[in-house]
Amino acid sequence: MHPRVTDATDDYPFALGSYQPELPTTIPEAATWFTRGLIWTYAFNHEEAYGCFVRAAEADPQFALAHWGAAYVLGPNYNKPWEAFDPEDLRLSLEHAARHAERAFSLASTAPDRDQALIATLSARFPSSSPPEGEQWCQDWADGYADACRDLARRFPEDLDVLAVVLDALLGVKPWDLWDLRTGAPTAGAPSEEAKQLVDRALSLPGGRRHPGLLHLAVHLMEMSGTPESALWVADWSRDVVPDGGHLVHMPTHIDVLCGDYRRVIETNEAAHAADQRYVQHRGPLNFYTLYRAHNLHFVMYGAMFLGQSEPAIDAGRRLEAALPPELLQVQSPPMADWLEGFYPMTMHALIRFGRWQEILDEPLPEDQDLFCTTTAIMHYARGVALAALERVEEALAERELFRAAVERVPESRTVFNNTCQDILQVAAEMLDGEIAYRDGRYEEAFAHLRRSVEIDDALPYDEPWSWMQPTRHALAALLLEQNRVEEAEQVYREDLGYAPGIPRANLHPDNVWSLHGYHECLTRLGKDELAAVIKRRLDIVRAQADLPITASCACRLSAMGQEQRAMAGPLPLGFGAAG
Repeated sequence: MHPRVTDATDDYPFALGSYQPELPTTIPEAATWFTRGLIWTYAFNHEEAYGCFVRAAEADPQFALAHWGAAYVLGPNYNKPWEAFDPEDLRLSLEHAARHAERAFSLASTAPDRDQALIATLSARFPSSSPPEGEQWCQDWADGYADACRDLARRFPEDLDVLAVVLDALLGVKPWDLWDLRTGAPTAGAPSEEAKQLVDRALSLPGGRRHPGLLHLAVHLMEMSGTPESALWVADWSRDVVPDGGHLVHMPTHIDVLCGDYRRVIETNEAAHAADQRYVQHRGPLNFYTLYRAHNLHFVMYGAMFLGQSEPAIDAGRRLEAALPPELLQVQSPPMADWLEGFYPMTMHALIRFGRWQEILDEPLPEDQDLFCTTTAIMHYARGVALAALERVEEALAERELFRAAVERVPESRTVFNNTCQDILQVAAEMLDGEIAYRDGRYEEAFAHLRRSVEIDDALPYDEPWSWMQPTRHALAALLLEQNRVEEAEQVYREDLGYAPGIPRANLHPDNVWSLHGYHECLTRLGKDELAAVIKRRLDIVRAQADLPITASCACRLSAMGQEQRAMAGPLPLGFGAAG
């Protein structure tokens, strides 16, 4: 996934919106290509951005800022900090960046003051053409670059592009670690409040609410805060800023999902997927941007699962598999299997969610179980859960041994965005142990395992979607209800929905149909009729959006599913509601 130089045609196939920066070049072609590069930078398609910046430099050999752009996109970003570069990727990135930085410096004397100042920050962004020994250099470089950019903000306080660059630098000091999830306070060493002040000021400036870079990064800034809903306006402003920038189209969903707007999660990410498909049509799938395409489909599945929409969820999982061909995962630098293979088995989570036990057992294991090692582990987990649900406990125990052996083969380097697959699989291990113990009649042991799965799930590093696809509380509460432990189940549902204190904001799932159903059942059984009536009003609205009957918060609660396993029956006929 090395830098791409964009094709030479002037018939550019992507709609990038109306944003137009002020540029010093008098050559229209150079300005056009630079603008495209800047917008793709804000949309986190850095390969495409690099090609555009190179074309701008070719069109105007004296255009210093074009070389700044080419160097800039070769550096770190919020989703790919320095420590995420593999050695070969790092070597090539620093080599190319040094070449462009040198050219930018050589041309800077004739550039406007703003451009000279931006170019000067490259010395802090790339302090050396090779990194020092150890790991501290990553933080040192991020801190030094943020300091250099702070001076930019002081000198050019009303320049939106400067402020976007500064915001990117501030968020890069502690990427994905800006706020303490339990307290809502800034994480130690994170310039979160400083970034928030910058965002508030920048969005109040003329054009700020249509600036793709500011809007993108403002969502990232606020999503893991204690008040993600405060960014709903930002999310809405950003939905149509760059029509073919799939990742930018998608970004509002990071706020939508935290506010329980799962319909919009699906709609937004389907729109992003459509934009992604236009990109694939012209650029193919063998690029780093496929990470973002996978992310969008991952989100479609996540939203559909929370709405109880089985067919859209499973369909998104199948499309996600198709987006990740083996030839892409076999790319060694960047190591695309480490970045992407963890997305491949997501369909298994949807099949578990909807109790499609036989479909899980019918699914063939990967042929290449070394390349698809996380997939193999998740499939053994899914098979174990399915066999336990079918009360084939001895077979489930055998599958658990295969799961444990498969987990051992998953490298620590394999991730799903901010979580290692190893950490995610620890949730699976406790879930599987709990499901097997429960079906074996060892209820206290089962609940201990399921409560441990909740603890591990809650403690995962922040991610959107959350790295464990089906909230662990849904299984715990469902099985508590099956054992008539109604008060305990009620508390678990309250925690999941956000009605109980002490649960991190990021771990809440407002208005999800599964917990609403379970909570309403608890209230009814406990005789809390007034509150049950209030919850039922919301439940009826949400349940009407499901494509199958919602009878329990987890299909593992067999007593609520019915002898015919209604959750396996597929969608309801068009025109019939799912409530009942």
